[in-house]
Amino acid sequence: MKKFAIAIHGGAGTILRSQMSDDKEKQYKSALEEAVHNSYEILFHDGTALDAVEQAVVILEDCPLFNAGKGSVFTHEGRHEMDASIMDGLRKDGGAVSLLRNIKNPIKLARLVLERSEHVLLAGEGAEIFAKEQGIEFADPEYFYDELRHNQLLSALSSNKVILDHTEIDPKKFGTVGAVALDKNGNLAAATSTGGMTNKKWGRIGDTPILGAGTYANNESCAVSCTGSGEYFIRSVAAFNIHSLMIYARMNLSDACYKVIHEILPSIGGDGGLIAIDKHGNFCLDFNTEGMYRAFLSSHDQKIIGIYK
Repeated sequence: MKKFAIAIHGGAGTILRSQMSDDKEKQYKSALEEAVHNSYEILFHDGTALDAVEQAVVILEDCPLFNAGKGSVFTHEGRHEMDASIMDGLRKDGGAVSLLRNIKNPIKLARLVLERSEHVLLAGEGAEIFAKEQGIEFADPEYFYDELRHNQLLSALSSNKVILDHTEIDPKKFGTVGAVALDKNGNLAAATSTGGMTNKKWGRIGDTPILGAGTYANNESCAVSCTGSGEYFIRSVAAFNIHSLMIYARMNLSDACYKVIHEILPSIGGDGGLIAIDKHGNFCLDFNTEGMYRAFLSSHDQKIIGIYK
């Protein structure tokens, strides 16, 4: 049987064991376990990598612990603006959405942009018109409301800061979620979803919906999903850079990820992490912060559920 595998992340940043209660740690690990096992079952029963990464991200979007979907942070105006993208490594095609306010699962809409439109990226009102035409589930603003997230906004407003975080205390923890997978047919896929930054203004868009920056998949090399300070991942074309280093510099997956996360990103002031898997089933869960919510499960009995370094 050919190797298949799934990796997921729920954000990277200053995640310290000393600041995490036992109960909260259990909640995070349980959510990661659910997402990675459900997606693994899809691959085990001959499902596609695209189906697996979409399912993983849907589960994480439905969990208020993470800054995506239900757990999305508030903008400066007290709204939610969500982004997502998905990419198919076989066709080298993708779908992405940005500035969504009322879509329950942005990753589902990104998948429909990939499969039912001639475009790659739809944003704002137009994306939601497309969503209505496709029968995507909407949710009222109350669905996305979370007291912790709202308190974050109040804290950010009082300090006039934009916060890359899903706690009100620490401005260095990122809650973007993502998944990468290799299926039994040797196809790769990647998906990423986020609620962006607390107190963000002016329709700010990060790396998540930008193919090549926050998400990339190509059967010739690898699938990548990133999390962190999005402006730096855009400027370094982080996800595509992994592919390029593998194809043109002949690096292996681990070395390529290290180069981007520990050399290229820090050289311009960026921090965060990524998950990646190559066409052989090799994987990398790398980050230059104190921690990253992450999980990995493969057909060769490799399993990881991690939070801290």
